[in-house]
Amino acid sequence: MYKLNKSQFSFYTLYTPLFFMENLPFNERYYQPPYKEMYRRSLEESESFWREMAQGIDWFSPFSKVLDSSNPPFFRWFPDGKVNICYNAVDRHLEFRRNKVALIWENEKGENKILTYYDLYTEVNRFASALQDLGIKKGDRVLIYLPLMPELPISMLALARIGAIHSVVFSGFSTQAVTDRINDAKAKLVITTSHTMRRGKRIELKRTIDDAVSQTPSVENVLVIKRDEEIDLNEDRDVLYQDLTKKKIVKKVEVEETLSTDPLFILYTSGTTGKPKGILHLHGGYGLWTYLTTNWVFDLKENDVFFNTADIGWITGHSYIVYGPLQNGATTLMYEGVPDYPNPDRWWDLVEKYGVTVFYTSPTAVRTLMRYGEEWVKNHDLSTLRLLGSVGEPINPEAWRWYFKNIGRSTLPIADTWWQTETGGIMISATPGLGNYMLKPSANGLPLPGVDADVFDENGDPAQSREKGYIVIKRPWPGMLAGVWGDPDRYVNTYFSKFHNVYYPGDYAVKDEDGFFYILGRADEVLKIAGHRIGTREIEDVLISHPAVAESAVIGVPDPVRGEVAVAAVVLKSGYSPSEELRKTLLDYIRSALGSFVVFGGLYFVTKLPKTRSGKIMRRVVKGVISGAPVGDTTTLEDETSIDELKKSIEEFSKEISQQKKE
Repeated sequence: MYKLNKSQFSFYTLYTPLFFMENLPFNERYYQPPYKEMYRRSLEESESFWREMAQGIDWFSPFSKVLDSSNPPFFRWFPDGKVNICYNAVDRHLEFRRNKVALIWENEKGENKILTYYDLYTEVNRFASALQDLGIKKGDRVLIYLPLMPELPISMLALARIGAIHSVVFSGFSTQAVTDRINDAKAKLVITTSHTMRRGKRIELKRTIDDAVSQTPSVENVLVIKRDEEIDLNEDRDVLYQDLTKKKIVKKVEVEETLSTDPLFILYTSGTTGKPKGILHLHGGYGLWTYLTTNWVFDLKENDVFFNTADIGWITGHSYIVYGPLQNGATTLMYEGVPDYPNPDRWWDLVEKYGVTVFYTSPTAVRTLMRYGEEWVKNHDLSTLRLLGSVGEPINPEAWRWYFKNIGRSTLPIADTWWQTETGGIMISATPGLGNYMLKPSANGLPLPGVDADVFDENGDPAQSREKGYIVIKRPWPGMLAGVWGDPDRYVNTYFSKFHNVYYPGDYAVKDEDGFFYILGRADEVLKIAGHRIGTREIEDVLISHPAVAESAVIGVPDPVRGEVAVAAVVLKSGYSPSEELRKTLLDYIRSALGSFVVFGGLYFVTKLPKTRSGKIMRRVVKGVISGAPVGDTTTLEDETSIDELKKSIEEFSKEISQQKKE
């Protein structure tokens, strides 16, 4: 391990600038109660603390036990309590917030829909009734393949209401990715719509589902939500939602009194192997964690409008568009579109139009909007904003400064949050709701109450101040994943095998002398492209499935806009020759299989990959050659000429690009 200091300027300091904080004040008043006292209590008086915190949500039957740790690492929170997250997000607000706006939706055309909490209650019951008519019951798995339309959160809440398990798949994923997720969950029903619009272009969604369900024997029906046009339906399988609910008086669907430990949803996230992991979250612990962390970090007030720019297909949208804000009785804004269409001020127009007060986005989005300059921001009144947030990846200094100056008017705090699909909610951040504001740009901040975080070295010992190591969580917390769907061994091996009985998130980090954490990025082979996680192995598996490809090695390299992009070294099968046409074919093949969000910075043809004598591809060597960094020890390489060949391929590719630019 090594220590970072302000004289060093590497990949790590570029994205996590400890040197930048040296000239900034650290005011002790921001480190005072209630945060400091709550954090102490959460670790030293854990049981009484969580009993008290759990009173923030409504329970049908109280729990007698806070944490069941009899079968580690399969921890279960409030195991005998009965609760339902839909009730906490919708029903319990009817008495005092019946006419308060719950959801605001707008698309890139400017069409909008506003739902009060009573409207939301009505629509959730309508949807839940339709699900029951299709035979969906507690424990059934239902895959949702919808864009950011109102029916997406409505369907999630309706499934939670009846105790069914939802699995939302990002609508940018294409056929094979959807097929794999349906088959892994053994989904009984798929919910989709005809299309979405992106940059004025129609994106077909029903067509993707038609192709996918032809390979998914568990699917009995496809529930299709009509969007103002005729849709081709398979009469034996497809059901139109509007027909199912037509002229039907909305009946109240009784809320299923689920146990705290009953499954709520499966959300697939990429791992270091080709098969995505089905992360499982539960009604009780996840529900409480999203309720609390929304309050602690975003400090939501009764008149706030909360705008999270994420897609609900990812955990950020689950936790901080749907479940967290709604359990807190907040108004949440969702936008079906991209930030720079029809103009680069689309988000700022929404902020001004709806009086957004809390804004939560990704560094990738900030960097994208930076390219267009400040004028697009200056055309709008953003004075309603009082708090900014960042999520998805470390935010680099340039993006932080631009965000703080232009969106935050050089006065607003930025909550730079660190968390994962697996953690369920925010783990490390400033906590304005607890009086703890972060003054260190690019620092994620301090652990939230209940988060016993540390940085370990390779030997599992606590790292010294500013020493790079692995971030770890040393005790369970309510929002933690309950397991990997259908694969308990993978859960243990992935998250609890590196350090005994300690949760290993797979990120590098450093901690400074004030206890602030700086997350440096992934320590495993998972890419984060514009905030979207995808495993290198998953991309490699797609490449290898092409008839021209024998082997491939995929790594990630830094990108100034997207955070990371993929780069591949490819070995072709006999009978195939490298060409620009084949390179384009392979890139199109990957996008077709996984989705257009998988962006490549290069694809190089080689006759051999750097491997150990045992046949393992040395990805660190591939990464070193491509990034121009030292490749390290190569004594275990089977054939060192593989390095020279990769270098030659990169040089030839660079010459081709230069020539194309001249032409």
